[in-house]
Amino acid sequence: MTEKNKSVMVAGHICLDITPKFPDSLSGGFNDIFAPGKLINVGEAVIGTGGAVSNTGLTMAKLGLDVKLNGKIGDDAFGSMIQDIVGRDRSKSFSIVPGQSSSYSIVIAPPGLDRMFLHNPATNDTFTLDDIDYDALKDCWLFHFGYPPLMKRMYQDGGSQTAKMFKKAKDCGVITSLDMTLPDPDSDSGRIDWREMLKNTLPYVDIFLPSVEETAFMLDKELFYQRKKDAGDSDPVLAYSAADCEYLTGTLIDMGVSIAAVKKGIDGYYLQTADKIKIKGIDSAAWQSRQIWCPSYFCPKEEFASATGAGDSTIGGFLTAILYGLEPVDTLRTANILAYQNIRSMDTLSGIKDWQTTIKMARDTELEFNKVCINENGWQFDEKTNMWHGPRDSRKTS
Repeated sequence: MTEKNKSVMVAGHICLDITPKFPDSLSGGFNDIFAPGKLINVGEAVIGTGGAVSNTGLTMAKLGLDVKLNGKIGDDAFGSMIQDIVGRDRSKSFSIVPGQSSSYSIVIAPPGLDRMFLHNPATNDTFTLDDIDYDALKDCWLFHFGYPPLMKRMYQDGGSQTAKMFKKAKDCGVITSLDMTLPDPDSDSGRIDWREMLKNTLPYVDIFLPSVEETAFMLDKELFYQRKKDAGDSDPVLAYSAADCEYLTGTLIDMGVSIAAVKKGIDGYYLQTADKIKIKGIDSAAWQSRQIWCPSYFCPKEEFASATGAGDSTIGGFLTAILYGLEPVDTLRTANILAYQNIRSMDTLSGIKDWQTTIKMARDTELEFNKVCINENGWQFDEKTNMWHGPRDSRKTS
């Protein structure tokens, strides 16, 4: 494929994000900052769109792709704001429901603390496979869907709507891609059989890009809770070993996925691919039988703004790189540079650069990677690329 006329559709969860800016001088733990009855002076609110449709879709648009967005909103003020922000032309495939409210989130992100969300799912909970604009999809190269755990109809009945939707998308002749969020274990979403849902859906999914923690929750609850315990007060994704990642992504590939890459926060991306790749427009020789761990880029504390939407941005970079014909090493580096761009601004999109700038940054040897050390049999570090290659990697260094 050439770089011109690459149409993609990004569908699924979308909402309006309202993010008040907390002063940098704010300090203390969560219970100190949010004590009952306490008044906290904040700065202006950043208002933008959130969810996979906006975060991943608009990232890909800024990288030069022709992006069609497919979400579901109400005919209220929030819905109108969502359309204005993402672009009226891009949102032509939206389902607009009269008399219903649109989804929104209040993003609470004090300095030094993890984010918290107050979220109203609204029309996202009524989204079904019939809300996809399949006529528009037929003109696309790729279909990406995000966040079924936050969309009630898409996870009910064993996720039958999601499986049927992906089958119908494959019938349109497009590359298919899926992203998840971590279900609340105490919610309806957290209690369904996600392993069965994936077993029914992944035969129709070419590329799966969840976080390692989401994957463990859906495939192996015992491992999920053990790694949370192992992590203590640190980010649970950092507790997963290379062996854990190989086991989880290997299971996904056995279920039908060709390319499985799990996000590991500051540790970057772990990639594993099937022994045979049959995805239109993708160099199968370059992608088959790969096993690579790509660390993320180092961002000084004083330059860090917010991690909101960082994972979605990496997915936008990953998918765009594939459509532009990049091989796995450059694809992973591009995905991670999108996270680096994202976390240096308060919102999800203002830090994202155009494609040429992004590629230049990804090839900048002066940028520093976060350190990852793998002390497991068969893993080798390539100093030229700053990446680790596993024992299953077909292009492992000698």
